[in-house]
Amino acid sequence: MKLVIAEKPSVAQTIAKVIGAYKREKGYLEGSGYIVSWCIGHLVGLVPPDSYDEKYRRWNKEDLPIIPENWLYEVSSDKTEQFDILKGLMHREDVDYVVNACDAGREGELIFRLVYKKAGCGKPMKRLWINSMEDEAIRKGFDELRDGKDYNRLYDTAVCRSETDWLVGMNATRLFTTLYHHRLTVGRVQTPTLALVVDRNDKIRNFEKQKYFTIDLQLGELTVSSE
Repeated sequence: MKLVIAEKPSVAQTIAKVIGAYKREKGYLEGSGYIVSWCIGHLVGLVPPDSYDEKYRRWNKEDLPIIPENWLYEVSSDKTEQFDILKGLMHREDVDYVVNACDAGREGELIFRLVYKKAGCGKPMKRLWINSMEDEAIRKGFDELRDGKDYNRLYDTAVCRSETDWLVGMNATRLFTTLYHHRLTVGRVQTPTLALVVDRNDKIRNFEKQKYFTIDLQLGELTVSSE
């Protein structure tokens, strides 16, 4: 059996239909030598600061910056059921290898790898890399499965992005919140995007009419000789 793990249930169902996994079970589909399941987005993520030290339950400026020596991960509390299903499938004796069918990109790589590692799976890993959900594209993708290790660098960049977001978000949010005594969330993407919106809004609100001139040009008839 080959275990295929997609990022979303809808994607898993499309893939299952193409490869012939029609039998529906709780949390997965099975058939034609395949088991197809899904992650429901991020099942595993970085733990909050207080998981490293109880003192971080209170937000104190003096405790910043918070920089974990060893990063810890946990299963999202509202997604434990699906994680347990995936973990059980990964450890089924009849599963020969696991196919990462999450979205073709950095985030999809991270979503799968964190589940794979958290579940303690050591079975061979292959990668389905497709950019279309057309039946032919899916079939071709399964014909050209690559070794999961070929995407280790992509996973590394995803981890770097995730940990950087955590460092910026957790530390900057606590800093500005304690400085101004008001909950102020800060994020790598959120904050600069908000700044662009505010800046544009200020320009519109403070717009002042400027005198300008237009030019009217009158031209007489132009006769072109064919000689």
